[in-house]
Amino acid sequence: MLKKTLSALAIATLAISAHAADVLKVAATAVPHAEILNFIKPQLKAQGLDLQIKEFSDYVQPNAAVEDKQLDANFFQHQPYLDSYNKDRKSSLVAVPNGKIHVEPFGAYSNKIKNVKDLKDGATVAIPNDPSNGGRALILLAKQGLIELKDPKSLTPTPLDVVKNPKKLKFKELEAPLLPRALADVDLALINTNYAIEAKLNPTKDALFIEGADSPYTNIVAARADRANDPNIAKLIKALRTPEVKKFIQDKYKGAVVPAF
Repeated sequence: MLKKTLSALAIATLAISAHAADVLKVAATAVPHAEILNFIKPQLKAQGLDLQIKEFSDYVQPNAAVEDKQLDANFFQHQPYLDSYNKDRKSSLVAVPNGKIHVEPFGAYSNKIKNVKDLKDGATVAIPNDPSNGGRALILLAKQGLIELKDPKSLTPTPLDVVKNPKKLKFKELEAPLLPRALADVDLALINTNYAIEAKLNPTKDALFIEGADSPYTNIVAARADRANDPNIAKLIKALRTPEVKKFIQDKYKGAVVPAF
């Protein structure tokens, strides 16, 4: 009788373990990442994989949660940001194989002017305060001829790297999620597309200028190095890189988010 009980417990334990192995916990920002993940969730469910999506509103916690093994992977950032995060936090998260999913063209917005030519001397320009996205904003301003940077090839310039500033623009560095709310207080704000969309801004219509298709800031799926080749993460990537997802992105975001596969 004892042997039978032990056998039953062993079988139950194995069943629970097998079920746990089929759960994939992924961190994401709400728009568009969580929306895209929710789109593929039924497909993965049919394959026996329970995709659990944990939404975050900032760019630090999703990486910290994966590094601390609370979650399995995340989907919210581009490679330059991940590189900067790893350097600053001494972490070692990696982009998973074939993990490039989409580009969110970065744009400049204003409540005070309708054309960049109307930007006055001494205007206040808000940019993200993290190195990769702040650098991305400065690169976009340089491409518009508003400033000149010391090293045009660097992906992480700071305001200290501005060598020419003919309009004497004043840079205000803010947390990325706060940038849409700063529009009332600044002359121009460079805003990540996910936060622009959340704030009901249409990047293709409301941005005074925006990145082109040559942007190096492709959004990726990232994980710990020891999980990068996990079969369940591979299933996630395969589900994200389908014609159906490409059509979903194109139809829903209408150019504000561009598939990268």
